[in-house]
Amino acid sequence: MPDDSIALTIDGQAVRVAPGTSVAAAVLIFQGPGFRRSVTGTPRGPLCGMGICYECRLTIDGLPQRTSCQTVCQAGMEVVTDVP
Repeated sequence: MPDDSIALTIDGQAVRVAPGTSVAAAVLIFQGPGFRRSVTGTPRGPLCGMGICYECRLTIDGLPQRTSCQTVCQAGMEVVTDVP
């Protein structure tokens, strides 16, 4: 990773990504496709990639229900998924 990479945490795991990376892309890279669980317990993840389907919602910096595909990673950001 280049020296200008961004450090953040995903479910407590320290990761580094390139500048401009969306939170959804970072989670997909480091954790796989499961972002949260539906009301029936089914794993859910990004579908549209443009903030319309809301399947990529995560808790970002303590704020729940943020659309991760529309949020760019920032240094020190804390991301929490809903999938153990």
